[in-house]
Amino acid sequence: MARGRRTRSQRPSRSRLALRWLGAAVLVAVAVAYVHPLRSYLAARSTLAERKHEVTSLAAQNRRLGLVKPGERLFIVKGVESWKKRRIP
Repeated sequence: MARGRRTRSQRPSRSRLALRWLGAAVLVAVAVAYVHPLRSYLAARSTLAERKHEVTSLAAQNRRLGLVKPGERLFIVKGVESWKKRRIP
């Protein structure tokens, strides 16, 4: 029989089994500890994407309504209706 090899009847020592189970338990505990932060991150990312879409659509709507952004100049043109009436027969 080769040295260092076990036969089927030999089992690992109790300390080795305990170490294996302890290692497995630590891995499971780490995985469980990551579940809540991962869920929170995914929920926040989803909410952020929704808000970005909402902001984009509201910005486009504001431009269509003629609202002025900071740094832009507002020009008020008067008499457009009378100009249209004179121009269109």
